[in-house]
Amino acid sequence: MDSAASDTRTPLSASADNGLKIVVVGGFGVGKTTMVRSVSEIRPLNTEETMTQAGESVDDISEVRGKTATTVAFDFGRISLDARNVLYLFGAPGQERFWFLWDRLFSGTLGAVVLLDARRIEDSWYAIDRLERHGTPFIVACNDFGGPRHDVADVREALDLDPRVPIVECDARLRESAKQVLITLVQHIQQQLGHRAEPIATPLRETV
Repeated sequence: MDSAASDTRTPLSASADNGLKIVVVGGFGVGKTTMVRSVSEIRPLNTEETMTQAGESVDDISEVRGKTATTVAFDFGRISLDARNVLYLFGAPGQERFWFLWDRLFSGTLGAVVLLDARRIEDSWYAIDRLERHGTPFIVACNDFGGPRHDVADVREALDLDPRVPIVECDARLRESAKQVLITLVQHIQQQLGHRAEPIATPLRETV
């Protein structure tokens, strides 16, 4: 990050000293790294490592055939809203053995995206439970894996979601789609905080 630019930025909220921190969470192989990579304006920091036979007994890849790498810490990306405000994106690892990192990532977080594969909805239950326990505003984004579409009402019922929690469909590989997910989240956060969403959502929508 350019030090001069960093010095001129001010937080979007008094609870976020370095701008708006957003975490992308969800089960193993749902596309968290892909989403951060597709939308970040900088080359994302990621901690993907090649999966080996040693991990076969630890990580169940039966539902994610073809996956050859896995995140072992977290992904990091950034989107500038304007000259003074910035979104920081953190992608959390999905494997159960790394869940202990989530509480640390949630610290100082104003909102989260729960990314899910509708074929494996149960993989998102833990993420939603942790976010609800932290009182962190979140939305659910159904990533498109080319399978059958599920009605939003059915997804909401399967997740036992509060009716106020937005559910959106997306393709994590596409920048515009991932950006729309973040716009929806920012609007939801602002509504939860009692602020107007449009001043922040507009520059995000216009970000190239």
